[in-house]
Amino acid sequence: MSFSRWYNRNLNRIWTFVEDRTGMKKWALRPQPEFTFKPSYWTGAFVATAFLYQVVSGALLLLYYEPSVNPTLTACGQAVGTLSVSPAAWCSTFYIINSVPMGSLLLSSHLYGAYAMIFLMLVHFYRGYYMGAYKKPREFSWMVGTLLMLATLGMGFTGYLLPYTALSYGATDVGIVLAVRTPYLGNLIAPFLLGNGTPQSLLSRMFTAHVLLIPVALGALLYAHIALFESHGIAPPASSDPSQRRRFTEKEDKKHVPFMPHIFFYMTKWALLYIGILIGIAALWPWNLPTYYGNTAAVQPVIIPDWYFLWLFKMLDFVNGTTPIPAPDAMAIGVVILLFVLFLPFLDRSPRTHPRDRPLFIFIGTSLLEFFMLLSVWGEMEPSIQIQLFTYTNGLVPIIWRLGPIFVLNALAIGLFHRRYMRSYRQRLERRTPSYPGVYGPTAVTSENPSAGRGRPAAAAPSMGSVGAPGVGYGK
Repeated sequence: MSFSRWYNRNLNRIWTFVEDRTGMKKWALRPQPEFTFKPSYWTGAFVATAFLYQVVSGALLLLYYEPSVNPTLTACGQAVGTLSVSPAAWCSTFYIINSVPMGSLLLSSHLYGAYAMIFLMLVHFYRGYYMGAYKKPREFSWMVGTLLMLATLGMGFTGYLLPYTALSYGATDVGIVLAVRTPYLGNLIAPFLLGNGTPQSLLSRMFTAHVLLIPVALGALLYAHIALFESHGIAPPASSDPSQRRRFTEKEDKKHVPFMPHIFFYMTKWALLYIGILIGIAALWPWNLPTYYGNTAAVQPVIIPDWYFLWLFKMLDFVNGTTPIPAPDAMAIGVVILLFVLFLPFLDRSPRTHPRDRPLFIFIGTSLLEFFMLLSVWGEMEPSIQIQLFTYTNGLVPIIWRLGPIFVLNALAIGLFHRRYMRSYRQRLERRTPSYPGVYGPTAVTSENPSAGRGRPAAAAPSMGSVGAPGVGYGK
């Protein structure tokens, strides 16, 4: 007997024993189809991995961090060339970087991990958006995921202040002004954010929200998201077939790959790769701690937020003549975008899920992505520089003429591709429909029309994994 056969046989025996004694099959996640062994199907697992790393690294940072603005005269103030006192929050951060073993690596990886989590969350969001993963029966799963995205951005916002630097304090102050001026919601959240108006109250509330309130909400939402995933299973690939089933039967589940140990080890492989890359980036480019808030001897930096809020800050630079866009108007735009994303499953009711069958919503999603990217790059390159909106007298080109052509070209490209696809799709449909009666024709046998096709022999419909017929199967 070869070593590999002996090894696999004994490994299977051990694993069977573990499953039998622990009842793992009852509490492990449901089996998944073989076609899901691609990274694109597990973008949500990448976000969960990033969240778990943030929890572990953040708990280690809590061992040394002190959420206080009280001045402290320690070696950290002298190390930066000043004899003045520095806030305890900033000084404890300085201590983590310079005195705790591997502290700089830990803090840098936690910061870059937050960036990576938000980036992976956006990738997961747009992957589901373009593939129609929000459609029936996964409407509530999409809505819970939207709330998870909002909570993740809240984690980034509240954690930005904790090092208590001049840059983070200024950006947080602007963010709070925007939050309290949100139409209808600002008056409700203002007391929770402002407290008694002192810097210590602000830091304490940001700290509590970052390490307790939002993580608890994230954990609850993540549990609900996974529970809904267990209920419906992974979303099948996008399809042009309106009768394509969006969930798997119990019989099909038994034929799928079990979660333990196959999918678990597959996800672990990618999780270890993610952590390795994250730690490598943190080791090569460690984060440099800016000066603390209140240091009058240092040059005050230009107030600019982290990259995921740059688009919102840049909107405040738009002016009409000499009048800036009010903060409530800027926040109202953000609220409208949030409501659109939250209730998207009830706005796009088409049974087709392939991007080429949803040109309007693909245009909206792509336009929003372009809008975020353009304003973010603009805000990074020209922070706090006013932009004329509709004024012609000073010779400046209006903002509508700067951004408008991009959206027009986007609409033209999507419209042309959709028209070309529909023409070729109809041609393929006409060629192949006679081979599959009862599937494509007006008398198709579906769950909504079970009596259609009676009185004539119907050819066997292709299975969900079959190929050769447009719109049937995955990705066709």
